[in-house]
Amino acid sequence: MSVPSWGSGADPCACAVAAAVDAGRVPAHGPAEEALARIAVRDPDVRAFTAVWPRVAAERAADVARRIRAGERLPLAGVPLAVKDTEGLTSRQTALLLEAGCVPVGATATPGRGTRWQTWGSTERGPTLNPYDPLRSPGGSSAGSAAAVAAGMVTLATGSDGAGSVRIPAAWCGVIGLKPTNGRVPSRDGAGLNVAGPLARHACDAARYLDVLTGTPPGPAPRPPVRPLRAVWSATLGLTTTDDAVATTAHAFLEALAASGAVALREFPVRLTDPTRAWQDLRRAGKGGAGPEASRCRAALRAELDAVFTRAELLATPTTPNPPHGHEGPGEVMSVALTWAFNISGHPAISLPAGFTPAGEPVGLHLVAPPGRERDLLAVATAAAGPVGTQRTFPARTASG
Repeated sequence: MSVPSWGSGADPCACAVAAAVDAGRVPAHGPAEEALARIAVRDPDVRAFTAVWPRVAAERAADVARRIRAGERLPLAGVPLAVKDTEGLTSRQTALLLEAGCVPVGATATPGRGTRWQTWGSTERGPTLNPYDPLRSPGGSSAGSAAAVAAGMVTLATGSDGAGSVRIPAAWCGVIGLKPTNGRVPSRDGAGLNVAGPLARHACDAARYLDVLTGTPPGPAPRPPVRPLRAVWSATLGLTTTDDAVATTAHAFLEALAASGAVALREFPVRLTDPTRAWQDLRRAGKGGAGPEASRCRAALRAELDAVFTRAELLATPTTPNPPHGHEGPGEVMSVALTWAFNISGHPAISLPAGFTPAGEPVGLHLVAPPGRERDLLAVATAAAGPVGTQRTFPARTASG
């Protein structure tokens, strides 16, 4: 079965798709039909989707076409969207994206029931496979969303991040995963930890997605920083032991960004309060509010990060301290050790593809910024997609080879 292309290049960004549909150069149903064709060809080898929605897609595309004929201009007109299974079509995040013109094509895998670890995905056909190595997990809990984007089935997918559930699968699948500032976009839990965010291949798409979720009129596509942003590196945050190959790969990519002029490296120690107990307390408390331990931890983390951001504009770490684990699970390794503190503190963070370890394991570079400074993260993501990123392009490898 061949997979058609509507002609905007091998890897059109969602913003380009929307512009073509909005201008009438491409019919509103075209991109979604092509996405469904790609899913039919590629998903048997990846298992990113738990369901596909051709009827829903056709209905939504017809509605997009009607709205365009009526004179509306939709920021994500006709863009095929993969929807995290636990989000569904009725979540606040999905509703905003559909209102902006997205066309949902299917539900993506999340972890199955009865497991303590969330860094995998489950379908009736078996576990979701990492598009770059079928023996490894794609991460989670936004497992299928990251795998679907990485495998080229869609350009954009929804995620939600309560401890790293957008950023971890982004790192292990070689795509962009953004956790916005807590409170800027809809939260999915009473504790305010779980923040909606995109899985994407292009920084401009993550930026447009953020605009839609925050009710911001679409702005220009992000550009590389106009001056180097001061960045401090920490391989562990004083919280964990990080695999040497993972740290080396992520740091090498940060150095490449520095050589390109996107960042300027600063050196000083960074050690954060251990968030483990506070995160667990917040999850248990839910809408009942944070207990004293969680309140103390949140205050301590914010004070520590305020101190960091008086000397730097970005905090850089590997996204995870470990490479992608196999489908048997991570064992005792805490894959969230470098991400979940920022769900408590509320700071925005992004995972960027940083390349592979010598053993071929995908690695993400994790960048954290002060509250409300997502544009700095997206500016660096844009720089990372230029000449810096060409040497770290993830190979076109799938479960079928």
